[in-house]
Amino acid sequence: MKRIIFHIDVNNAFLSWTAVERLKNGEKVDIRKRYAVIGGDEAARRGIVTAKSDLCKKCGVKTADTLYSARKKCPYLEVYAGDFKVFRKYSDLMYQYLLRYTNVIERYSIDECFLDYTASKNLFGDPVKVAYQIKDDIYRLFGFTVNVGVGNNKLEAKMASDFEKPNRVHTLFDEEISTKMWILPIDDLFMLGKSSAKALREMGIETIGELACYDVNRLVKRFKSHGKLMWEFANGIDNSEVNYQEREAKSISCSTVLPYDYRNREECLKVLRQLSMEVGRKLRQKKVYAKNVSIWIKYNNFVKVSKQKNLENAIYNDMDIFHIATQLFDFLWDKDNLIRGLCVGVGNFSNGHDRQLSLFENNINRDENCHENNDKLQEAIDKIRDKYGNDKIIFADMKLEKKENVNARKTNKKSY
Repeated sequence: MKRIIFHIDVNNAFLSWTAVERLKNGEKVDIRKRYAVIGGDEAARRGIVTAKSDLCKKCGVKTADTLYSARKKCPYLEVYAGDFKVFRKYSDLMYQYLLRYTNVIERYSIDECFLDYTASKNLFGDPVKVAYQIKDDIYRLFGFTVNVGVGNNKLEAKMASDFEKPNRVHTLFDEEISTKMWILPIDDLFMLGKSSAKALREMGIETIGELACYDVNRLVKRFKSHGKLMWEFANGIDNSEVNYQEREAKSISCSTVLPYDYRNREECLKVLRQLSMEVGRKLRQKKVYAKNVSIWIKYNNFVKVSKQKNLENAIYNDMDIFHIATQLFDFLWDKDNLIRGLCVGVGNFSNGHDRQLSLFENNINRDENCHENNDKLQEAIDKIRDKYGNDKIIFADMKLEKKENVNARKTNKKSY
């Protein structure tokens, strides 16, 4: 039986999610209908466009433009800061909704999911009808639109979801490859970079169909293993599985794909800090301690590196997790590469600190009291966050950053 794979892609995710959140909080105007972009801190003279409205697109504003450049193209530009917590919130809402169809879901990025519908077809029926149901439900329940691509593998589903936007369902099954995909320009082939596309055009290959019919041996000779992969993709060949994580008690992790590719250490640490807080909360909800902390970094070339550290003493609170995650990040970080995604995880659980005492320690009771007090403090912090929100009690350096950003804006305003 052929597989049935869905690819769900949020339309203009960062702008849409920001707009939905603002409307939910009482805003009367939908920023998706204005000259609006999501970007960095313009007052502090930094930031790029990570999402743009259709009106801005018509003015020539492009993703990754500097805000300075975007404002020259569009004098009416309205810049809104991206909120990582808001992005995670709506990404999680969509994921939780999709779980009603199957748990075989790969969160390919913060705004994209692959879903293996093969086993679910007997339960829910025709995949195209279900794809329309998913599209309509997500808009009705959450207020943002998605494209849904349906195919016999991940490549086909991904290509289908990109055919025409927004708020559409498209199919690309094996039998539709020649009529729907081969007519597209070579640049549209999934995972084909600009340099490879340029090299193919220099060889006289302009469309995906021409690449599919090209001598694969000549492609391998020119591009090595990547040549065979390009040829397979052009022919709709993709045997990769939908990678998903089954829920289990052996480990806890939180990961995210970043709003744009990060190159700055401090930006990355802010994300690691948030992930450490989420992991710590889950750890305490399970009422267990962890003796292992791990992280992984995914670069924008899709290379993923990971590192873990085993601990002598089990830990329980956010700050300990973040401290070790920072050490691991500094060990792994390749400053020459842009970072696309981050993850923090904990494992090797125990029911207490399991402290291994040194022969030279002579005040055991004081040490145990210290751990007990820290645990009680963390539990008190959790209660306050539950009642008043996560931003009511934050790490000291987070408060300092907020103060510095406010001062930077004040100083910047005086310079005009």
